[in-house]
Amino acid sequence: MSSIYDYFNTETFFTEEERMARDAVRDFVGAKILPNIEAHFENRTFPHELTPELGALGVFGSNLPEKYGCAAMSNTAYGLIMQELERGDSGLRSFVSVQGALVMYPIFAYGNEDQRQRWLPGLAQGSLVGAFGLTEPDFGSNPAGMKTHAVQNGDSWTLNGAKMWITNGSVADIALVWAKDDEGKIHGFIVDTKSPGFSAPEMKRKMSLRASVTSELVLQDVVVPETDRLPEAKGLKAALGCLTQARYGIAWGAVGAALACFETAVEYSKTRIQFDRPIGGFQLVQAKLAEMHTEIAKAQLLALRLGQLKDRGEVTFGQVSMAKRNNVAMALDVARSAREILGANGISTEYPIMRHMTNLESVKTYEGTHDIHTLILGQEITGIPAFT
Repeated sequence: MSSIYDYFNTETFFTEEERMARDAVRDFVGAKILPNIEAHFENRTFPHELTPELGALGVFGSNLPEKYGCAAMSNTAYGLIMQELERGDSGLRSFVSVQGALVMYPIFAYGNEDQRQRWLPGLAQGSLVGAFGLTEPDFGSNPAGMKTHAVQNGDSWTLNGAKMWITNGSVADIALVWAKDDEGKIHGFIVDTKSPGFSAPEMKRKMSLRASVTSELVLQDVVVPETDRLPEAKGLKAALGCLTQARYGIAWGAVGAALACFETAVEYSKTRIQFDRPIGGFQLVQAKLAEMHTEIAKAQLLALRLGQLKDRGEVTFGQVSMAKRNNVAMALDVARSAREILGANGISTEYPIMRHMTNLESVKTYEGTHDIHTLILGQEITGIPAFT
């Protein structure tokens, strides 16, 4: 039977394993994250003590093979996991998303077997933490313009450059860093963060994603062995392939943030009394709730279909862009409407609305801004690129 939180009964399309994965993560978030997440948000901290428990739960690289210590779940199960993590907080989903989609995935997809065996099990367990270094101070939406430089010297490479807005950077054991060689070719490197010349100062002056570690990466003559270069990461296409994996998870995660705001607004509207009746009985409030309800349902169906296509190996990056673009914008609109329904209480940390709203401002920007995804779809429609 459908509910207002799953109006088109998408539940019936999920396997028992997928529902179990979703419910296990939902229970974990409810028990371990939600009781303290507002304090973490206010204090700009992340609950690192829970990283091994997240590993034991199987959320890191959950759609990668068991032979590397991963859960080998379907892509739909992975999406549902992202949904429940972001129902807790976007910073939590970002932590897991970076670990799985932006660090583990490229090692799996573009690395060799020795690299997979060396790094993936520890990352899956949470005994190792990874970061992804692509965005630079002067190059965000145009990663092809990166200045980070790699020079080969026999059986090693020397990296110089800087990356910006890097999730997990200050706490990472390894960083997946992208750099150009002398010929302008882009390579991916697994960089040990303990290497001489590597530093990752934390970026603290944030009003969004405060329960998440965001850092710069600074590389000054950092030496990386040839054995830590991803041999199949050839060109910018490889880096963008990682972003497609992350964007897929974001499309699901945004639904979780929207559901958290919608559920809060619905319950509040039933108990908040004004003019001697619950505000949920007034037409303007019901209009807001109806609009939120409709848009969440549409986003759930979009995420469901995207997961089905990905599990069949038929998904395109344009479809992922559409889902990321739509679902994040939807979630931000839902958060804003929920804030209006809660009135002044909407800005209080007693409720999750403002935390989700400010987080979603970042989610709308990272892994491709809303406008960049608009241009991706524009090119898909017309065949004409409008990026320059």
